Amino acid sequence: MSANLLPEEQELFVEKDLVQVTVWCRGVLHNKEARDVAVALAEAAGREGKYIQAWENYVDLPDRVHVPVRAYARISPNPIESKYIYENESPDIVVLITEDLIKGNDVLKGLKPGGTLVVNSKRDPAYIAKFLTDTSNLKAIVCVDAAGAAEAQATLSGAEGATDATGIGGGWAAVLAGAVAKATGVVELDSLKQVTIKPDLVEIGYQQAVVKEGFNS
Repeated sequence: MSANLLPEEQELFVEKDLVQVTVWCRGVLHNKEARDVAVALAEAAGREGKYIQAWENYVDLPDRVHVPVRAYARISPNPIESKYIYENESPDIVVLITEDLIKGNDVLKGLKPGGTLVVNSKRDPAYIAKFLTDTSNLKAIVCVDAAGAAEAQATLSGAEGATDATGIGGGWAAVLAGAVAKATGVVELDSLKQVTIKPDLVEIGYQQAVVKEGFNS
C-alpha cells in the first residue's frame, strides 16, 4: 500500500501501539493451527479490552495442500484504522507452524525493528537463525516443541469465516500461542487460557519456550 510513498508520507499511516501477528502454515494441512494461533491471541487480547482482528489471507486463497499460506491477527489499545487492509505489511510477531517454512519463504519480510520469530521446533534458536537471510530487525527467536506436546488439528471447520465447531487451541496452536505470550507479553497467560479449549497446552508453551535474543545484525 505505502511502498511508493515518501518516508514522511508513510509516517501518516503508522498506527501507534498496533501489533501485527503473521502466522505461516502449509495450506489445508495446517490451516486450522494457523487460524487458531491468530484467533487465540486476538480473543485473549479482546478479553483484555483491546481492539482486535483475526483472519486468513485472501491473497493466499484458494490455497493448495502444502503450499505456504498465512493467517493474521492485529491487536491494539486503540481503534484499528487499517482494518480493511488484508495483509500485515509490517509484522511485529511471526509464527511458523512448522520449522520447514523457514526455507524458501521470506517469512521476515517487512518485520518491524524489535520483531519476534516463534517456531514450532525442538531445535535451538541459533540453528534456526542460520536459515534467515536478514535478521537486522529481529530481536528474538523463540523455539517450542509444539509437535512433541500436542497433536496437530487438521480440519476445515472454521474456514473462511465459518463457525469453528471444534473449538480454539486444541493442538499445536495452543502451545505456540503460549510461547508468543511468554516472549512478547502481547497478551496475558491467563487470558489465553480462558479462550482455548486446552489451557494446559498453553501453559506448556509458556513454560517450555526457549527464547534467545541477539540475532539482529
